[in-house]
Amino acid sequence: MSSPTDHGGADSATAGPVTHATTRRAILDAGGRAPLLPEARTAFLEALDQGWADPRRLHAEGRRARMLLDGAREAIAASVGARTPEVDLAPSHTAALHAAVRSVARGRRRTGSGVVVSAVERAAVLNAADFTGDRTTVPVDRHGRVDAQEFSAALTRPGVALAALQHANGEVGTLQPVGAVHDAARTAGVPLLVDAGASLGHMDVGDAWDLLAADAGDWGGPGGLGVLVSRSGVRRSPDWPEDEDRWFPGGVSVPAALSAAVALQVAISTRSADDAARRRLVDTVRTRVAADVPDVDVVGHAVDRLPHVVTFSCLYVEGEALLAALDERGFAVGSGSACTSSALEPSHVLAAMGALTHGNIRLALPRGTTAEDVERFLAELPGIVAGVRQAWGVGGL
Repeated sequence: MSSPTDHGGADSATAGPVTHATTRRAILDAGGRAPLLPEARTAFLEALDQGWADPRRLHAEGRRARMLLDGAREAIAASVGARTPEVDLAPSHTAALHAAVRSVARGRRRTGSGVVVSAVERAAVLNAADFTGDRTTVPVDRHGRVDAQEFSAALTRPGVALAALQHANGEVGTLQPVGAVHDAARTAGVPLLVDAGASLGHMDVGDAWDLLAADAGDWGGPGGLGVLVSRSGVRRSPDWPEDEDRWFPGGVSVPAALSAAVALQVAISTRSADDAARRRLVDTVRTRVAADVPDVDVVGHAVDRLPHVVTFSCLYVEGEALLAALDERGFAVGSGSACTSSALEPSHVLAAMGALTHGNIRLALPRGTTAEDVERFLAELPGIVAGVRQAWGVGGL
Protein backbone atom coordinates (compact mmCIF):
# COMPACT_ATOMS: atom_id res chain seq x y z
CA MET A 1 0.00 0.00 0.00
CA SER A 2 1.18 3.51 -0.78
CA SER A 3 1.85 5.38 2.43
CA PRO A 4 1.14 9.10 2.83
CA THR A 5 4.86 9.76 2.27
CA ASP A 6 6.01 7.36 -0.44
CA HIS A 7 9.34 8.05 -2.12
CA GLY A 8 9.34 9.42 -5.64
CA GLY A 9 12.00 8.91 -8.27
CA ALA A 10 9.95 7.36 -11.08
CA ASP A 11 10.82 8.00 -14.70
CA SER A 12 9.62 11.52 -15.52
CA ALA A 13 8.45 10.38 -18.94
CA THR A 14 5.72 8.32 -17.31
CA ALA A 15 5.29 9.74 -13.83
CA GLY A 16 4.17 13.30 -14.48
CA PRO A 17 5.99 16.37 -13.08
CA VAL A 18 9.73 16.04 -12.64
CA THR A 19 11.05 15.82 -9.08
CA HIS A 20 14.52 15.13 -7.74
CA ALA A 21 15.17 11.43 -7.24
CA THR A 22 15.76 11.97 -3.53
CA THR A 23 12.62 14.05 -2.96
CA ARG A 24 10.05 12.30 -0.82
CA ARG A 25 6.46 12.79 -1.91
CA ALA A 26 4.35 14.40 0.80
CA ILE A 27 0.67 13.59 0.28
CA LEU A 28 -1.21 16.51 1.82
CA ASP A 29 -4.42 16.19 -0.20
CA ALA A 30 -6.64 13.40 1.11
CA GLY A 31 -9.99 15.16 0.80
CA GLY A 32 -12.44 12.68 -0.74
CA ARG A 33 -9.66 10.25 -1.65
CA ALA A 34 -7.46 9.28 1.29
CA PRO A 35 -4.79 6.56 1.07
CA LEU A 36 -6.46 3.17 1.55
CA LEU A 37 -6.02 1.98 5.13
CA PRO A 38 -4.04 -1.31 5.42
CA GLU A 39 -6.95 -3.07 7.11
CA ALA A 40 -9.28 -1.94 4.32
CA ARG A 41 -6.91 -3.28 1.70
CA THR A 42 -6.75 -6.65 3.44
CA ALA A 43 -10.54 -6.81 3.68
CA PHE A 44 -10.91 -5.89 0.01
CA LEU A 45 -8.55 -8.62 -1.16
CA GLU A 46 -10.22 -11.24 1.01
CA ALA A 47 -13.65 -10.20 -0.23
CA LEU A 48 -12.47 -10.57 -3.83
CA ASP A 49 -12.13 -14.28 -3.09
CA GLN A 50 -15.19 -14.69 -0.87
CA GLY A 51 -17.62 -12.09 -2.19
CA TRP A 52 -17.11 -12.03 -5.94
CA ALA A 53 -20.57 -13.41 -6.77
CA ASP A 54 -23.78 -11.48 -7.41
CA PRO A 55 -25.39 -11.08 -3.97
CA ARG A 56 -28.83 -11.43 -5.58
CA ARG A 57 -28.16 -15.02 -6.66
CA LEU A 58 -29.54 -17.89 -4.60
CA HIS A 59 -26.58 -20.26 -4.88
CA ALA A 60 -24.03 -20.63 -2.08
CA GLU A 61 -21.60 -18.14 -3.60
CA GLY A 62 -24.32 -15.55 -4.01
CA ARG A 63 -25.54 -16.09 -0.46
CA ARG A 64 -21.98 -15.64 0.82
CA ALA A 65 -21.69 -12.36 -1.08
CA ARG A 66 -25.04 -11.24 0.35
CA MET A 67 -23.85 -12.07 3.85
CA LEU A 68 -20.74 -9.94 3.38
CA LEU A 69 -22.76 -7.07 1.92
CA ASP A 70 -25.29 -7.18 4.76
CA GLY A 71 -22.44 -7.35 7.25
CA ALA A 72 -20.91 -4.21 5.75
CA ARG A 73 -24.21 -2.35 5.99
CA GLU A 74 -24.67 -3.51 9.58
CA ALA A 75 -21.18 -2.28 10.55
CA ILE A 76 -21.76 1.11 8.93
CA ALA A 77 -25.16 1.40 10.60
CA ALA A 78 -23.62 0.71 14.01
CA SER A 79 -20.94 3.31 13.36
CA VAL A 80 -23.48 6.09 12.78
CA GLY A 81 -26.13 4.98 15.27
CA ALA A 82 -28.67 3.72 12.75
CA ARG A 83 -30.47 0.47 11.94
CA THR A 84 -29.18 -1.72 9.13
CA PRO A 85 -32.32 -1.32 6.94
CA GLU A 86 -31.78 2.46 7.06
CA VAL A 87 -28.38 2.18 5.33
CA ASP A 88 -28.11 2.23 1.53
CA LEU A 89 -24.84 2.01 -0.39
CA ALA A 90 -24.38 4.12 -3.50
CA PRO A 91 -21.87 4.02 -6.36
CA SER A 92 -20.51 7.41 -5.24
CA HIS A 93 -20.96 10.19 -2.70
CA THR A 94 -22.40 12.39 -5.45
CA ALA A 95 -24.97 9.73 -6.33
CA ALA A 96 -25.97 9.50 -2.67
CA LEU A 97 -26.50 13.26 -2.43
CA HIS A 98 -28.40 13.44 -5.72
CA ALA A 99 -30.65 10.54 -4.72
CA ALA A 100 -31.37 12.03 -1.30
CA VAL A 101 -32.46 15.40 -2.64
CA ARG A 102 -34.40 14.05 -5.60
CA SER A 103 -36.19 11.22 -3.79
CA VAL A 104 -37.20 13.28 -0.74
CA ALA A 105 -38.36 16.20 -2.88
CA ARG A 106 -40.52 13.79 -4.89
CA GLY A 107 -41.71 11.91 -1.83
CA ARG A 108 -42.85 15.16 -0.22
CA ARG A 109 -44.16 16.80 -3.39
CA ARG A 110 -47.57 17.43 -1.80
CA THR A 111 -45.77 19.73 0.65
CA GLY A 112 -43.86 21.49 -2.11
CA SER A 113 -40.58 21.35 -4.01
CA GLY A 114 -38.54 23.77 -1.94
CA VAL A 115 -35.04 22.86 -0.78
CA VAL A 116 -33.22 25.07 1.73
CA VAL A 117 -29.41 24.88 1.52
CA SER A 118 -26.38 26.80 2.71
CA ALA A 119 -24.32 28.75 0.21
CA VAL A 120 -21.30 26.48 0.83
CA GLU A 121 -22.85 23.08 0.17
CA ARG A 122 -21.17 20.78 -2.33
CA ALA A 123 -21.99 21.41 -5.96
CA ALA A 124 -23.82 18.05 -5.99
CA VAL A 125 -26.31 19.33 -3.41
CA LEU A 126 -26.75 22.72 -5.05
CA ASN A 127 -27.25 21.17 -8.48
CA ALA A 128 -29.73 18.61 -7.16
CA ALA A 129 -31.67 21.36 -5.38
CA ASP A 130 -31.83 23.32 -8.63
CA PHE A 131 -33.04 20.15 -10.36
CA THR A 132 -36.08 20.11 -8.09
CA GLY A 133 -36.82 23.65 -9.28
CA ASP A 134 -37.02 25.66 -6.04
CA ARG A 135 -33.82 26.36 -4.09
CA THR A 136 -33.48 28.78 -1.17
CA THR A 137 -29.85 29.58 -0.34
CA VAL A 138 -28.83 30.80 3.12
CA PRO A 139 -25.63 32.91 3.16
CA VAL A 140 -22.63 32.27 5.42
CA ASP A 141 -20.32 34.47 7.47
CA ARG A 142 -16.62 35.06 6.81
CA HIS A 143 -15.75 31.71 8.41
CA GLY A 144 -18.13 29.83 6.11
CA ARG A 145 -20.80 29.14 8.72
CA VAL A 146 -24.54 29.75 8.43
CA ASP A 147 -26.51 31.59 11.06
CA ALA A 148 -28.74 28.98 12.69
CA GLN A 149 -31.59 31.43 13.22
CA GLU A 150 -31.54 32.60 9.60
CA PHE A 151 -31.45 29.02 8.33
CA SER A 152 -34.26 28.06 10.70
CA ALA A 153 -36.38 30.97 9.52
CA ALA A 154 -36.03 29.78 5.93
CA LEU A 155 -37.51 26.42 6.94
CA THR A 156 -40.80 28.02 7.94
CA ARG A 157 -41.57 29.26 4.44
CA PRO A 158 -44.42 27.49 2.62
CA GLY A 159 -43.54 24.60 0.32
CA VAL A 160 -40.23 23.47 1.87
CA ALA A 161 -39.75 19.74 1.28
CA LEU A 162 -36.15 19.33 2.44
CA ALA A 163 -33.26 21.13 4.13
CA ALA A 164 -29.61 20.31 3.44
CA LEU A 165 -26.73 21.39 5.65
CA GLN A 166 -23.23 19.92 5.66
CA HIS A 167 -21.76 18.77 8.96
CA ALA A 168 -18.51 20.55 8.09
CA ASN A 169 -17.13 22.18 4.99
CA GLY A 170 -14.55 19.98 3.32
CA GLU A 171 -12.83 22.92 1.69
CA VAL A 172 -12.22 25.21 4.67
CA GLY A 173 -13.01 22.87 7.58
CA THR A 174 -15.65 24.99 9.34
CA LEU A 175 -18.29 23.13 11.37
CA GLN A 176 -21.95 24.00 10.89
CA PRO A 177 -24.62 24.40 13.62
CA VAL A 178 -26.41 21.20 12.63
CA GLY A 179 -27.83 20.59 16.11
CA ALA A 180 -29.72 23.88 16.28
CA VAL A 181 -30.85 23.59 12.67
CA HIS A 182 -32.08 20.03 13.19
CA ASP A 183 -34.16 21.13 16.17
CA ALA A 184 -35.73 23.85 14.04
CA ALA A 185 -36.28 21.43 11.16
CA ARG A 186 -38.15 19.04 13.45
CA THR A 187 -40.36 21.85 14.65
CA ALA A 188 -41.08 22.83 11.05
CA GLY A 189 -41.68 19.21 10.00
CA VAL A 190 -38.88 19.34 7.41
CA PRO A 191 -36.35 16.48 7.12
CA LEU A 192 -32.69 17.53 7.32
CA LEU A 193 -30.07 16.03 5.02
CA VAL A 194 -26.60 16.30 6.57
CA ASP A 195 -23.64 15.86 4.26
CA ALA A 196 -20.92 14.25 6.39
CA GLY A 197 -18.67 13.52 3.43
CA ALA A 198 -15.75 15.41 4.96
CA SER A 199 -16.46 14.49 8.61
CA LEU A 200 -17.40 10.85 9.08
CA GLY A 201 -14.41 8.89 10.32
CA HIS A 202 -12.60 12.07 11.34
CA MET A 203 -14.92 13.23 14.11
CA ASP A 204 -18.25 12.37 15.72
CA VAL A 205 -21.08 13.45 13.42
CA GLY A 206 -23.73 13.07 16.12
CA ASP A 207 -27.39 12.20 15.57
CA ALA A 208 -28.79 15.58 14.50
CA TRP A 209 -29.93 14.43 11.06
CA ASP A 210 -32.77 12.69 9.23
CA LEU A 211 -30.67 11.72 6.23
CA LEU A 212 -26.90 11.33 6.35
CA ALA A 213 -24.61 11.12 3.32
CA ALA A 214 -20.93 10.15 3.42
CA ASP A 215 -17.97 9.18 1.25
CA ALA A 216 -15.99 5.99 1.92
CA GLY A 217 -12.95 7.32 0.07
CA ASP A 218 -12.64 10.18 2.52
CA TRP A 219 -12.20 8.03 5.65
CA GLY A 220 -9.62 5.66 4.13
CA GLY A 221 -11.92 3.22 2.36
CA PRO A 222 -12.03 2.59 -1.38
CA GLY A 223 -13.12 5.34 -3.73
CA GLY A 224 -16.34 4.96 -5.66
CA LEU A 225 -18.64 4.11 -2.76
CA GLY A 226 -21.12 6.44 -1.10
CA VAL A 227 -23.37 5.98 1.91
CA LEU A 228 -26.90 7.28 2.40
CA VAL A 229 -28.69 6.68 5.71
CA SER A 230 -32.40 7.53 5.95
CA ARG A 231 -34.21 7.57 9.29
CA SER A 232 -37.45 5.66 9.42
CA GLY A 233 -40.34 7.98 8.70
CA VAL A 234 -38.57 10.08 6.07
CA ARG A 235 -40.77 9.91 2.99
CA ARG A 236 -38.79 9.14 -0.17
CA SER A 237 -39.89 8.25 -3.68
CA PRO A 238 -37.50 7.54 -6.58
CA ASP A 239 -37.84 9.52 -9.80
CA TRP A 240 -35.88 6.99 -11.87
CA PRO A 241 -36.81 3.66 -13.50
CA GLU A 242 -37.81 0.79 -11.26
CA ASP A 243 -35.05 -1.65 -10.32
CA GLU A 244 -34.56 -4.55 -7.90
CA ASP A 245 -32.29 -2.23 -5.91
CA ARG A 246 -34.80 0.57 -5.37
CA TRP A 247 -32.46 3.39 -4.39
CA PHE A 248 -29.28 2.68 -6.33
CA PRO A 249 -30.03 0.49 -9.35
CA GLY A 250 -27.42 -2.15 -10.07
CA GLY A 251 -26.05 -2.26 -6.55
CA VAL A 252 -22.42 -1.81 -5.48
CA SER A 253 -19.23 -3.84 -5.31
CA VAL A 254 -19.30 -6.26 -2.37
CA PRO A 255 -15.51 -6.09 -1.82
CA ALA A 256 -15.67 -2.29 -1.84
CA ALA A 257 -18.55 -2.30 0.65
CA LEU A 258 -16.75 -4.63 3.07
CA SER A 259 -13.51 -2.67 2.71
CA ALA A 260 -15.34 0.59 3.41
CA ALA A 261 -16.99 -0.80 6.54
CA VAL A 262 -13.69 -2.08 7.91
CA ALA A 263 -11.98 1.25 7.16
CA LEU A 264 -14.73 3.16 8.98
CA GLN A 265 -14.40 0.95 12.06
CA VAL A 266 -10.63 1.48 12.09
CA ALA A 267 -10.96 5.23 11.55
CA ILE A 268 -13.40 5.56 14.43
CA SER A 269 -11.28 3.42 16.75
CA THR A 270 -8.21 5.63 16.17
CA ARG A 271 -10.11 8.90 15.85
CA SER A 272 -9.06 10.48 19.14
CA ALA A 273 -5.34 10.03 18.53
CA ASP A 274 -5.63 10.99 14.87
CA ASP A 275 -7.62 14.10 15.77
CA ALA A 276 -5.06 15.32 18.28
CA ALA A 277 -2.07 14.72 16.00
CA ARG A 278 -3.55 16.29 12.89
CA ARG A 279 -5.12 19.20 14.76
CA ARG A 280 -1.67 20.16 16.06
CA LEU A 281 -0.26 20.03 12.54
CA VAL A 282 -3.10 22.17 11.16
CA ASP A 283 -2.61 24.71 13.95
CA THR A 284 1.06 24.91 12.97
CA VAL A 285 0.17 25.42 9.30
CA ARG A 286 -2.36 28.15 10.07
CA THR A 287 0.14 30.04 12.25
CA ARG A 288 3.22 29.68 10.08
CA VAL A 289 1.58 30.39 6.72
CA ALA A 290 0.06 33.60 8.07
CA ALA A 291 3.42 34.66 9.51
CA ASP A 292 5.82 33.58 6.75
CA VAL A 293 3.97 34.16 3.46
CA PRO A 294 3.20 37.78 2.47
CA ASP A 295 -0.28 38.67 1.22
CA VAL A 296 -1.96 35.44 2.28
CA ASP A 297 -5.47 34.82 3.62
CA VAL A 298 -5.92 31.78 5.90
CA VAL A 299 -9.62 30.96 5.87
CA GLY A 300 -12.08 28.89 7.89
CA HIS A 301 -12.84 28.90 11.60
CA ALA A 302 -9.72 28.59 13.74
CA VAL A 303 -11.37 26.43 16.43
CA ASP A 304 -14.72 24.99 15.30
CA ARG A 305 -13.36 22.99 12.41
CA LEU A 306 -12.34 19.61 11.09
CA PRO A 307 -9.06 18.38 12.58
CA HIS A 308 -7.27 17.80 9.28
CA VAL A 309 -8.30 20.54 6.82
CA VAL A 310 -6.72 23.96 6.28
CA THR A 311 -7.07 26.35 3.36
CA PHE A 312 -5.27 29.56 2.44
CA SER A 313 -5.17 31.83 -0.57
CA CYS A 314 -2.20 33.77 -1.90
CA LEU A 315 -2.67 37.13 -3.61
CA TYR A 316 -1.12 37.81 -7.05
CA VAL A 317 -0.95 34.17 -8.16
CA GLU A 318 -3.24 31.58 -9.72
CA GLY A 319 -3.91 28.35 -7.85
CA GLU A 320 -3.04 26.17 -10.85
CA ALA A 321 0.46 27.64 -11.13
CA LEU A 322 1.06 27.32 -7.40
CA LEU A 323 -0.22 23.74 -7.34
CA ALA A 324 2.08 22.78 -10.22
CA ALA A 325 5.11 24.35 -8.54
CA LEU A 326 4.38 22.55 -5.27
CA ASP A 327 3.82 19.26 -7.10
CA GLU A 328 7.19 19.60 -8.81
CA ARG A 329 8.81 19.98 -5.39
CA GLY A 330 7.13 16.83 -4.10
CA PHE A 331 3.97 18.16 -2.42
CA ALA A 332 0.51 16.88 -3.39
CA VAL A 333 -2.03 19.53 -2.37
CA GLY A 334 -5.50 20.61 -3.45
CA SER A 335 -6.49 23.81 -5.20
CA GLY A 336 -9.80 25.47 -5.99
CA SER A 337 -12.93 24.06 -4.37
CA ALA A 338 -13.19 20.46 -3.30
CA CYS A 339 -16.12 20.05 -5.70
CA THR A 340 -14.68 21.65 -8.82
CA SER A 341 -10.91 21.44 -8.39
CA SER A 342 -10.50 19.40 -11.55
CA ALA A 343 -11.67 22.45 -13.49
CA LEU A 344 -9.70 24.81 -11.23
CA GLU A 345 -12.64 27.20 -11.24
CA PRO A 346 -12.95 29.90 -8.57
CA SER A 347 -14.39 28.35 -5.44
CA HIS A 348 -18.05 29.09 -4.78
CA VAL A 349 -17.32 28.39 -1.11
CA LEU A 350 -14.63 31.06 -0.86
CA ALA A 351 -16.75 33.47 -2.87
CA ALA A 352 -19.69 32.95 -0.51
CA MET A 353 -17.38 33.69 2.44
CA GLY A 354 -16.09 36.87 0.81
CA ALA A 355 -12.59 35.38 0.86
CA LEU A 356 -9.81 35.62 -1.73
CA THR A 357 -10.48 33.05 -4.46
CA HIS A 358 -7.15 33.25 -6.31
CA GLY A 359 -4.04 31.30 -5.42
CA ASN A 360 -5.98 28.89 -3.24
CA ILE A 361 -4.28 25.89 -1.64
CA ARG A 362 -6.13 23.30 0.44
CA LEU A 363 -4.47 20.74 2.68
CA ALA A 364 -6.45 17.70 3.88
CA LEU A 365 -3.96 15.73 5.94
CA PRO A 366 -4.28 11.93 5.78
CA ARG A 367 -3.73 9.80 8.85
CA GLY A 368 -0.04 9.26 9.42
CA THR A 369 1.05 12.64 8.07
CA THR A 370 4.38 13.39 9.74
CA ALA A 371 5.54 16.61 11.36
CA GLU A 372 8.65 16.37 9.16
CA ASP A 373 6.60 16.55 5.97
CA VAL A 374 4.60 19.50 7.26
CA GLU A 375 7.79 21.29 8.36
CA ARG A 376 9.35 20.73 4.94
CA PHE A 377 6.21 22.09 3.28
CA LEU A 378 6.24 25.18 5.50
CA ALA A 379 9.96 25.73 4.97
CA GLU A 380 9.67 25.60 1.17
CA LEU A 381 6.30 27.32 0.72
CA PRO A 382 7.45 30.96 1.02
CA GLY A 383 10.12 30.50 -1.62
CA ILE A 384 7.77 28.62 -3.92
CA VAL A 385 5.11 31.35 -3.66
CA ALA A 386 7.74 34.05 -4.25
CA GLY A 387 9.05 32.17 -7.28
CA VAL A 388 5.62 31.80 -8.84
CA ARG A 389 4.89 35.48 -8.25
CA GLN A 390 8.23 36.42 -9.83
CA ALA A 391 7.44 34.25 -12.87
CA TRP A 392 4.11 36.03 -13.18
CA GLY A 393 5.87 39.41 -13.03
CA VAL A 394 4.32 40.44 -9.73
CA GLY A 395 7.23 39.66 -7.43
CA GLY A 396 7.76 43.28 -6.44
CA LEU A 397 4.17 44.05 -5.51
